[in-house]
Amino acid sequence: MDLKAVLKSYRAWAPIYDKTFGAVSSVGRRRTIGYLNTLQGRVLEVGIGTGLSLEHYAPHLDVTGIDVSPDMLRKAQSKVDGQKLDHVTGIHQMDARALDFPDDHFDAVVAMFLISVVPEPEKVISEMARVCKKGGEVVLVNHFARDKGALSLAEKAMAPFATTLGWHSDFEFHRTQGQDNLVIREQSQFPPMGLFTFLRMEKQAA
Repeated sequence: MDLKAVLKSYRAWAPIYDKTFGAVSSVGRRRTIGYLNTLQGRVLEVGIGTGLSLEHYAPHLDVTGIDVSPDMLRKAQSKVDGQKLDHVTGIHQMDARALDFPDDHFDAVVAMFLISVVPEPEKVISEMARVCKKGGEVVLVNHFARDKGALSLAEKAMAPFATTLGWHSDFEFHRTQGQDNLVIREQSQFPPMGLFTFLRMEKQAA
């Protein structure tokens, strides 16, 4: 899926995202933010979409959000302004493959329901690791392809429609594991039906 296709998909999803996929993913999103709220310092959320997560961050955090879609960002900025979310210190339009932040800048970097949507996901994870401080955490929440069962068959059936759907139903877990300096600290399943995986990785010194 190239960037043009992603932007087209996001433009179509933006008006209805909160009440459709936003509702399906709400449990995973809130549990993830609940964990991040136990941390301190700067948090970067990659792919904030319409900003559904922003109100749930604790006020002691310094939250920055980025997304490539101007249609999604307009809705996110509206939430920040309307709800006076002072802990959100920046929202930026940015390609996740080339983050405009310095090395070792954030205490945690999170991407929820994103990594199977973006072009070149390995490059996105590499950038997330780069801007994360040593000892900090890179957190992913995503659906990964199953090896067997009815869901595996459904994933394979939907795979040819990735551009239309806006995500890769058959995205494989191993594609998240190309960074030698990221070590898995926790891996668990989120509802509904264990559809999403919570993956917490710690950045090690080179």
